[in-house]
Amino acid sequence: MNKARKQIIESSEISEVREVNLGGFTQKIMLDGKKKSNPVVICLHGGPGSPIPFSVGSRGMFPEITEKLTLVCWDQLGCGVNNRPIDDSFKIESFVEMTRGLVKETRKLFPDNKLYLFGMSWGSMLAALTAAEEAPLIDGVVTYGQVLCDMTFNEEVYGALENSKMPAGKKKKLAEMKKTHSTQNAMEIMGYIRKYTEGYICKSGKGLPVGVMLSGLLGSPDYRFKDFKAVMINGYMKNRSLIKELLELDLHDTFSKIKIPYKLFREIPI
Repeated sequence: MNKARKQIIESSEISEVREVNLGGFTQKIMLDGKKKSNPVVICLHGGPGSPIPFSVGSRGMFPEITEKLTLVCWDQLGCGVNNRPIDDSFKIESFVEMTRGLVKETRKLFPDNKLYLFGMSWGSMLAALTAAEEAPLIDGVVTYGQVLCDMTFNEEVYGALENSKMPAGKKKKLAEMKKTHSTQNAMEIMGYIRKYTEGYICKSGKGLPVGVMLSGLLGSPDYRFKDFKAVMINGYMKNRSLIKELLELDLHDTFSKIKIPYKLFREIPI
């Protein structure tokens, strides 16, 4: 850990990693903020199983954020510092229960602070389902890449791929995939989205400082190398139950129940 990061951590009123029980599993969460009185943001990462950029290993990495907000970062069970195999007995509801538990634990720690959820992709789905049930404890939600319904098999995805520089052979294959909404086809289409569109990363703008983020995790005071490795290679590798549920998910009814401010972004300028 470099001197600048150490100084940021030492000068913060709250900067720690603690263990909490979420969904019956003891897990680590990170709290990082300049002042204890600042609004609190629970970060719900994407994937499932991709705790970047806000993770337990990111303590002291984002002073421009933690100057004004206290971040609560959770490597969701099965990745990062909370790595373990996620077999097909796990369901979306398993992670919603853990998220609701995290909201309750955070509210106990910060009973008087404003409390918000920030969800990315998969995490946006957890944010919506949690906000619908725990509204009295939450002041608002912000999401990026909101999961709503028909996640992969929809006309917006087809149109983006058909208008992309994807090879003609793969476009022909895509036309066949439309007829069979299988998990395998969904995984392949996700790969197309990642490679040929800006569905996951805004390639036309300034790129994410991936190297800086990864070196920051390697230099984290809270990560061992096995935790760093489990940011990318982790307990989700063989899981198919979660993707299958996501393909069938429809959150229209959930959103009709949410009574707190909820803002959605398709792109975040950097």
